[in-house]
Amino acid sequence: MDLKVVDSIINNAQNEGRDHLFETEAKTLISQWDIPVPGSVLVKGSEFPDISVDSIEPPFILKVVSRNILHKTEVGGVISDLGDMDDVRNAIIRMKKDIEKNAPQARIEGFLLEEFVPVGVEVIIGGTRDPQFGPVMMFGTGGVMVELMKDVSFRLAPLDKSESMAMMEDLRGYPLLTGYRGSKPVDREQLASVIMKVSDIITKIKEIREIEINPLFAYEDGVMAVDARVILELEER
Repeated sequence: MDLKVVDSIINNAQNEGRDHLFETEAKTLISQWDIPVPGSVLVKGSEFPDISVDSIEPPFILKVVSRNILHKTEVGGVISDLGDMDDVRNAIIRMKKDIEKNAPQARIEGFLLEEFVPVGVEVIIGGTRDPQFGPVMMFGTGGVMVELMKDVSFRLAPLDKSESMAMMEDLRGYPLLTGYRGSKPVDREQLASVIMKVSDIITKIKEIREIEINPLFAYEDGVMAVDARVILELEER
């Protein structure tokens, strides 16, 4: 990992008075711990852009980048299944109109254009800095179902491999990871690795108050962090 990259990301956000990282920054941060993220291109600015995407291939997903928007789907800040650049440009026009309607005070910094990745078993991995207990880790059933199902497990950080595996086994949805009704088991070794890496991040980077990967897609062979969120401490610890 390159801690200079991490420090630069955090310092830039703090200098701008932000208490959270943009998704692009959060994914750059976790990628320093070799947590896989989709290929992407950052489109800066909110005007009609000239987009070059030689490094990624369709279909694409478009996401708004804004310091005022944490939950992008709720304001129309995510559009998927874009097949070419005409689709992307039309999606930007539509997204701007939706955000102007649903979050009129939001400032659009730009747009994140990502490669589509296959859907896997959705899990959530998070860490928070509790004022009494210190760094605490969470693992659970992820995606939009996390708040409804509340199928989560907690441990104090830092975590080793056996503790990370135990967090998975705590879940009611554990059979989804081991193979359920003909589905193939997911790569629990890689899941445990990501849990330990997020544990390392929340333990070592004191400027981070909360970190969350949701969803993390788990596959038979590997994982992919589809969305990432990082909340910063407002005061020095």
